[in-house]
Amino acid sequence: MNIEKIKNKMNALPPNLQRDVVDYIDFLTNKYQHSKKEQHFNFAWEGGLSDLKNKCNSVELQHKAMEWR
Repeated sequence: MNIEKIKNKMNALPPNLQRDVVDYIDFLTNKYQHSKKEQHFNFAWEGGLSDLKNKCNSVELQHKAMEWR
């Protein structure tokens, strides 16, 4: 949809509905920005179990993780 069609449709609405459309656009913009931020992974935990590297293998670590839960 091009911008002219959007302008024409917007101008055809009464002022109170035009405000609702702008509010909805703001809502969608905020929702998109918020969901975009959630997609980034945080690897702050990386290396947090390095002290266990020489004490157990991956299977033993999985068992420990189940105990910790």
